[in-house]
Amino acid sequence: MTICDNSSKTLTDYPRPSVAVDTAVLTVRGDQLSVLVVAHDKAPGFEWALPGTFLHEGERLADAVLRSLRDKAGITGRTPQQLYVFDDPARDPRGWVLSVAHVDMVPLKELERALENDGVKLLSVSDGVPGLPYDHTAIVERAMQWMRDQYEDQPDPGLLLEEPFTLRDLRMLHDAVKGEARQRDTFRRLMVASGEIMETGEMTGGGRGRPSRLWVRR
Repeated sequence: MTICDNSSKTLTDYPRPSVAVDTAVLTVRGDQLSVLVVAHDKAPGFEWALPGTFLHEGERLADAVLRSLRDKAGITGRTPQQLYVFDDPARDPRGWVLSVAHVDMVPLKELERALENDGVKLLSVSDGVPGLPYDHTAIVERAMQWMRDQYEDQPDPGLLLEEPFTLRDLRMLHDAVKGEARQRDTFRRLMVASGEIMETGEMTGGGRGRPSRLWVRR
């Protein structure tokens, strides 16, 4: 019997994939959950993709993410979280590429400058994820589920609302993220019971309808 001994092999003797990072930047515009995409010409038939890049030698994943957001979308000052590793060998027609996907929830106001660039836009994903190259559609779907889990019972964990806000504002935001309407009284009880918001003691005014209490994060 012949025993295979690999003890003499070094790391360079093993095939290694390229490593990329792709980031799903999620926000809410109006009543629509949306993802930021950038102009893309690397995959025939696809004009838009998630901002991403290949990892440089000696570079940390987090640094590559920040570099891609800055260079591709003009976004700075963020700290995206690792989401999932997409490792299907056939995911990229250019070769064997692993994608370490990241996700970030960003207030729409913080994306205004980036969206002034013709090569950057938001795609609504409330009714499903549009076609994107590679497996970016799967990345967005996983990112959406991650965000919806965050919003299950905590008031606006992505800090998308400006303060102060009404409970109606908060409910409309959560409805947009979840893709479904919640019962008003049940939602109110859940948010108040979380202990994460507090009343300011002030009311809305100057508009139509009855004044509403204003709230801030605790």
